Amino acid sequence: MDCRVCAATGDPWLMVGGSGSGGGGGGGMLGGAFSHESEHDLAAMVSDFLENGSSCGGDSRCSSDSDSSFCELAQLADKISHYKVLPDQHGIDMLSVVNSLILSINTLDLEFIRCGSCKASCIRFCLVKLLRLSGYDAAVCISRWQGTGKVPGGDHEYIDIINHNGSGNSDRIIIDIDFRSHFEIARAVPSYNWILKSLPIVYVGSLTKLKQFLQVMVEAAKSSLKQNSMPLPPWRSLAYLQSKWHSPYQRHFHPELETVSDPLVFEHKRCAGHLNRLKTLIQFEMETDKNHLKKVAGRMKVDRWRLRTQ
Repeated sequence: MDCRVCAATGDPWLMVGGSGSGGGGGGGMLGGAFSHESEHDLAAMVSDFLENGSSCGGDSRCSSDSDSSFCELAQLADKISHYKVLPDQHGIDMLSVVNSLILSINTLDLEFIRCGSCKASCIRFCLVKLLRLSGYDAAVCISRWQGTGKVPGGDHEYIDIINHNGSGNSDRIIIDIDFRSHFEIARAVPSYNWILKSLPIVYVGSLTKLKQFLQVMVEAAKSSLKQNSMPLPPWRSLAYLQSKWHSPYQRHFHPELETVSDPLVFEHKRCAGHLNRLKTLIQFEMETDKNHLKKVAGRMKVDRWRLRTQ
């Protein structure tokens, strides 16, 4: 595919957002509108990439062995499954709390949040309000970073919870309500889309565990793009992805109050649609996980029965 076709449409975000609803899996339904990045810097990077970086030339990345690439993606899928089931009872409990609170939010709640150019901030602030009412030190975090070299500058919005312990130390739990959209890529191969769909709908966990997911998804993106003789875009590099959650940030407990205007009402109507899709995906994920646990429990019963009869 000639990437410049996307630029000719006047919408370079077709490349930034990846394959969109057609190829991004469940995350694609929420992609784009939830991102909160510096559009000017990133758009300039996109334009430069399309003009100078979209053709591999003699780069070794253009040589593709589909069999080895498939095996590589299969191994990365195993890593994703491993990271998801790592013993972390606190993270598991927090994910259950976060999912339950998101499911309790209704569209009328969004209308009481005034976020200007919203980009789903209303959903985040609703969730933070519910978390704080439940006793958690939660806030909406807005991170910003300057562009350096091949990494474009930008900003990102997510939620954190600070856990305070008796020794005076604290740790952070990161919550990202549109996790999959960060990894959508253009012309993804089917096995990559399968890995993308295996990611959590909402990420809840430590920065350390988050980095593990990022590393795997960057390698998976490289493998998928290599099969189409395409290089990894700067906005899908590990350095850029890490900047979203590792850069300096400010914590906000309440959005800036603004007078309701017609564009703002339109933003909330759009966010209501995102909220409904998010809740549907969470419910599906919870049901899938429940069925998976039943299968695991069934296999364990069979194994115990076999051991007793031997």
